[in-house]
Amino acid sequence: MPAVVDSASSRPRVIVSTDIGGTDFDDFQSLVHLLLYADRVDLEGLIASPWGAARNRKEYILQLISLYNVDYPKLTKQSAHFPSPDRLREVTKQGGSDSAGLRGWGAPTEGSDWIVRRAKHHDPRPLWLLVWGGIDDLAQALHDAPAIKSKLRVYFIGGPNKKWSAAAYDYIAREHSDLWMIEANSTYRGWFEGGDQSGDFGKASFIATQVRGRGALGDYFATIADQLKMGDSPSLAFVLGANPDNPAAESWGGRFVRAWERPRSTFERATTAADSVETHAIVDFVFRPVGPIPGGATAALVVDGQEFSGYRGEDGAWHFLFSPKESKRWAYTITSNVQDLNGRRGEFTSHPPAPEQARRPSARYPNWWTDDPDPRCAEGPHLGAKTVNRWRAEYLSDFAARLRRSAPP
Repeated sequence: MPAVVDSASSRPRVIVSTDIGGTDFDDFQSLVHLLLYADRVDLEGLIASPWGAARNRKEYILQLISLYNVDYPKLTKQSAHFPSPDRLREVTKQGGSDSAGLRGWGAPTEGSDWIVRRAKHHDPRPLWLLVWGGIDDLAQALHDAPAIKSKLRVYFIGGPNKKWSAAAYDYIAREHSDLWMIEANSTYRGWFEGGDQSGDFGKASFIATQVRGRGALGDYFATIADQLKMGDSPSLAFVLGANPDNPAAESWGGRFVRAWERPRSTFERATTAADSVETHAIVDFVFRPVGPIPGGATAALVVDGQEFSGYRGEDGAWHFLFSPKESKRWAYTITSNVQDLNGRRGEFTSHPPAPEQARRPSARYPNWWTDDPDPRCAEGPHLGAKTVNRWRAEYLSDFAARLRRSAPP
């Protein structure tokens, strides 16, 4: 990482969109990490993004800001650039409470409006949007104000998050292919998988020896989980790196390649295991039921015990969008109050992209970057992860030093 910068014009402008409070604890860990580095960026927004049935999830962010408030006096002794807790509360916004429908966008939210407002703010610096969860609020902002694209730099922690906002992602890939975006579907896993796991750098030992007892934020971090993950932190590390405008350069947040055509498969029939798609692709299962359609018709695709809403198109066909987060054989079932849909089943297989895809950058996506498919950069099945975990000792040592700032005398 570069040395600490003192000039406001040199610090990156950052908005974080997080699905904090969802199924994974790592957003809480990554938010602690972000707050301890808040003097290194101009933090212009903290947005609670859509996830499930939970509402008003920005309360989770505000709770962590209250802990930051406890450590704030010690932090400001180290750097005058830490934002005040009141300032952070002012820029905390609620994003959409539900995922986008089939078209990929719906109604403006407090979060999407804030993205538009900050992107339009007169400032020569680009606005970095770090997406730690669903990408719906960005899709809405782009729909409402497409001209903001020229100001945005997006780092999307995709993978599992992509399947929960498949329609929004599909809209962005379809209508905003000139967006500057890093789509990290697996590279981010290097933050917690592989690398130097010895001594204090182990997933559990780091919390015990380097986190617990380091201020209010450190003590809270130690209660979140017994394992170190922080799977969203690579996005911040990337922005703070020496060459964030060049995703092909080495960085604690990963190294990426130009994206090939964004993979998308459509099936207008029940599929079998012989049907193959690229892992992390958008898969559109289309069914045209016969017979009566009840009022208030609903349908969902059930995969691995998780439900993904289906949407009826203008032509009467039902669409079920899904993005496989790993390479394997998948099975699905449709549940619906539409008789001809209910109980339909199918299978399909997802496979990793071929390594030569990195030599086929798409002219349609001139500013889009993604995981390096070279097997030499993979940690197990996770493409690109070694471009992050090779730095594990360095970024964890740096984080430990940040935590010590709040330790008692």
